[in-house]
Order: sequence, then structure tokens, then C-alpha cells
Amino acid sequence: MNPNILNFLNLAYLASSILFILCLRGLSSPESARRGILLGEIGMFIAVVATLLHWEIVSYTWIIVGLIVGSGIGTAISLRIPMTKMPERIALSHSFGGLATALVGVSEYYRHGGHVSRLSMGALGFEVFLGFLTFTGSIMAFGKLQGLITGAPITYKGQNVTNVGLFFGALAMLVYQVVFGANDMLFIAMGAIGLALGVLAVMPIGGADMPVVISLLNSYAGLAASATGFAIGSNILIISGALDGSSGLLLSLLMSKAMNRSFSNVVFGAFGTAIEPGQQSPTGTAASFNEATVEDAADVLRAAQNVIVVPGYGMAVSQAQHAVRDLAAALQKRGVEVKYAIHPVAGRMPGHMNVLLAEANVPYDELFDLDDINDDFVRTDAVLVVGANDVVNPAAKKDKASPIYGMPVFNVELSRSIIVLKRSMNPGFSGVENELFFLSNTMMVLGDAKKTLLALGGALKGEGGH
Repeated sequence: MNPNILNFLNLAYLASSILFILCLRGLSSPESARRGILLGEIGMFIAVVATLLHWEIVSYTWIIVGLIVGSGIGTAISLRIPMTKMPERIALSHSFGGLATALVGVSEYYRHGGHVSRLSMGALGFEVFLGFLTFTGSIMAFGKLQGLITGAPITYKGQNVTNVGLFFGALAMLVYQVVFGANDMLFIAMGAIGLALGVLAVMPIGGADMPVVISLLNSYAGLAASATGFAIGSNILIISGALDGSSGLLLSLLMSKAMNRSFSNVVFGAFGTAIEPGQQSPTGTAASFNEATVEDAADVLRAAQNVIVVPGYGMAVSQAQHAVRDLAAALQKRGVEVKYAIHPVAGRMPGHMNVLLAEANVPYDELFDLDDINDDFVRTDAVLVVGANDVVNPAAKKDKASPIYGMPVFNVELSRSIIVLKRSMNPGFSGVENELFFLSNTMMVLGDAKKTLLALGGALKGEGGH
């Protein structure tokens, strides 16, 4: 091996690792997120080019074929899937990554005929188990997000015991092979358990917890990739996989904290019960609410001096982010101060609302986190809730019997007037009735959020000199 090429590869991988770290740092803030993504893309490009120069490559034929096919599929998916479907897109990408990692492990194992060192056996077993788990788990998450599988938790007696037993059973098989040598049947069994556990682990998790699930699956994929690096001696895979795995796990823990729930409760609690269309809420209540028209809501906005917009998953479903921006622009032309309140668990993936609003070119300085804006609601003339539910439910602050009790929520009820845009009065993914909808200062404008927002914008723009 030419030492100059080896030095170049090591320097290239070091540069890629630094760029990946800077990428994660940039993604910590909406203002620097685009720069972070660009740095990550440059780092990945350098890593790919350096890998293509690796001395162990025998033929470029299948590499080129895979590059063309993969690039074509990735480009087609990116062009066809709208930003509102990014959670599904990310879950699908995780599944591809997990499958690729697992197949590399299987290939490496059989390439050596099962005769591998103890370190390699540990890395390969870990890689294959987590890779297959990530593959099927991500497919399940995609199915729940896409509506192909019910968003409600699917549970059965002894489920957690079964899942934990399978996990430690696979771990015991791995330990046995590390100590006593590789065994083809046990290796295949580990992969099969990984495939099964991906389905069984995500099945009892409800739609409300999908942001945590997605970030956790991202962590699994990263750890599997890191194990791949140990197995094939790739420093860049070890580093990038470790970064991915650790950041995904930390994000999962932060998301759990944002819901004021323990991480174990998210994974094993079967929370997030989805209410299917047409179902009655668990409370069975028929409390009265103030149903309003678009003109009623427009009158409130006309009189307001400051407005806070609280977006939720309903905004994504109706693809209303551009309509929100247009309405905000119409209000700002009237001299109204407009802010956006972004809850960390709004939507179906971490940063879901930030992504949608960024696509609509909403300025970053108008977006505020919960801690930065919660004290402003009491001084706000009007709050516009667009498809948000649990993150504005006052029950989280005072009803100890509520399953979302203790979850930090916006102080929306303290504002002077509240306009809620919602398809129907059905509860959100947690299945918890929202008492905000029945307060005297709340008006419910039912229907498609995008159509309602467009009508509101038209009412404000059509005033002439008023």
C-alpha cells in the first residue's frame, strides 16, 4: 500500500469526521441548520470519494451500478415526497440504512466462512442484530405514519416480557459466539430475532410517540454502522456511526423530557392511543363549544395588535404552512406583530414544524421555543392554533388523572382570544379530550386548515382601506 495514499485517506476521513461534528452542531439551531446540512453533505462527499480510492476495492462495476441505482431512487423519492411527508421519508430512509448495514454484516460473516476473531464476531453480531431491528422497526414506523397500520398501540398480554426476553436471548447468543466461536445457526437466529423485534418493539408505541421512535431508530442505525466499522476496519464508519448513535439517543431522551415522561414509559408504556375517525373520545363527554365562522375569526384578527401562531400536526396534514405564512404576512402589513410558538414534540418527527415553516420561508427570528414564548401568551390579543392539540391542552398542567399530566404545554388559555383550526372535535393522537376547546375565549373553526387559512387571508386582504 502506497503510504501517500494511506495518509490521504486518513486525512480525508479526519476531515469528514470534523465536518460531521460541525454538521450536528449546526443542526442545533434553525438559524445554522442549513449551514450544518451543507457541511454534512461536504463531509459525506469527501468520505465517499476517499472510500472509492481504497486499496481493497477489486472492481468498480457493482459500485457504479449501486451508485446510479441508489442515486436515482433517492432523487425520485426526494422530488416526489412533499415536505409534509418528511417523517415518513425519514423512517423509510432509516429502514434502507438498517438493511444495508445488516447485509454488509451477513456478507462479511460468510465471506470469512464464519471464521472470524472474537472482536469481529462481536461487532458483526451487534451489527446484524441492530441492522435488521432498525429495518423492520422503521418499516413499522413508516406504516403507522402513513396510515397503512393503525396509529393506536397494538398490545397483548406479556408483550414487554416477550420483547425483553428476545433481546437478552439474542445478546446471550452473541456472547456465546464471542466466547466459544461462531455458529451459523445462532448467527441466523440473531438476525431473525432482530427482524421480529423491530416489529414487536414498535407495534405497541402509539402515534403521539413517533418523534421519539424515529430518533431512537436513528440511534440504532448509527450504532449498527459503528459496529460495521469495527467489523471491516473502517475508521470513518466507527466515528460517524458513533456520532449518529449517540446524537439519536440523546435526542430521544430530550424528546421524552419534553413530554415529561420517562424514556422507558415511551418505549414500554403503550402511550399515544390514536382515536380513529368517527370514534368517541374516551371521556364520552358532549361539552358545548363555540363554533365560529371564518368571518368571526377574521374580526378577531382585525382587532388584534399581536398574534401567536401555534402549529401542529394538522398543519402538516393539510399542507397549510404556505397559507399560514401568507396570513401572517397579511397581518404584518396591518402592523400586527406575529410570532410562532414551536413545541419540541409538535408533529411526527423532531423539528417537524421548523422544517415545514422553513420550507414556507418563515423567518427564523419569528420562531420561538416553549421556554422563550410561554410568558407572552398572557399579553397576547389572539392565538391561532393550527392543527395542534395536546401541546395546548391545559389539562397537562392541572389534571393529575390525565395521561399527559406534567407535559410542558403552551399557556394558550391565558391569551385574550383563541382561534382553533381543526378538522373535527376528535381528540388528538393521545386520545385525551382538550378542555381548551370548550373555554369561553376559544372559538372553533372546523374544517380543512388550509382552506380556512386561505379564506381568512382573503377576508383580511379584501378590506380595501379598512
